[in-house]
Amino acid sequence: MSEAESIARTPDAPATVDSICEDLSALGVEPGMVLLVHASLSQLGWVCGGPVAVILALEEVLGSKGTLVFPTHSGDLSDPAQWQNPPVPRDWWEIIRETMPAYDPGLAPTRMIGRIGETFRKQRGVMRSNHPQVSFAAWGAEAKQVTEVHALDYGLGDGSPLARIYDLEGWVLLLGVGYDNNTSFHLAEARASYPGKSVITSGAPIQKDGKRIWVEIKDWDADVSDFSDLGESFERDMDCVKYGKVAQAQCRLMPQRPMVDYALQWMEKHRG
Repeated sequence: MSEAESIARTPDAPATVDSICEDLSALGVEPGMVLLVHASLSQLGWVCGGPVAVILALEEVLGSKGTLVFPTHSGDLSDPAQWQNPPVPRDWWEIIRETMPAYDPGLAPTRMIGRIGETFRKQRGVMRSNHPQVSFAAWGAEAKQVTEVHALDYGLGDGSPLARIYDLEGWVLLLGVGYDNNTSFHLAEARASYPGKSVITSGAPIQKDGKRIWVEIKDWDADVSDFSDLGESFERDMDCVKYGKVAQAQCRLMPQRPMVDYALQWMEKHRG
């Protein structure tokens, strides 16, 4: 969405740090929460300060005892043989595998995460997990616990920041996005048992003992095609989702643990 379109879909005053704080508090975001955010800046309308204003507002509402988390995935650090959007010529594959720079949590840009997450990862004091493809970044009281350990294999499973948020009884905010963006469903996917569940292998460049190496990574073959149906079912069956608007964006706020537990049972019943 262009800036002109953002202005056009903002009928009254622009959103500011203060107005976003008010909207977040009205939605149910509270000081001390561990909060995983998936966000679309364009859905908020025109924001004075752009992604910086959104981040500052979230941190102000959460306070010094809270923890703010964003996905900071870098899916382009992967095996070029699996690239589809767009693919690259086959005779490039080995060159890419041999020369792609190793993952650096302070340098590697996000891919298809949005401007807020990309801005957040650069903020002073933010910690980023050490997974070359599905990292998370965190700020606040529990940032180290959330990001310190991130298993290379099954990077959205029990060895991931998602599982640490689960342990901390964190919350998920869908800020202008739907359930198909909800990475916590992947934690349920990793834990669930259902027919057809399979393992895939990819690769990525990392630093180990001061050297760049190419490593193979195992993961579950993720499927987001039913996440919207799963989210709708969760809302119908569980009375724990809070609804509201932040600026112009339709939002949902929910506790992660009951959502993951519900999703696990739903997948085992409906998949396969």
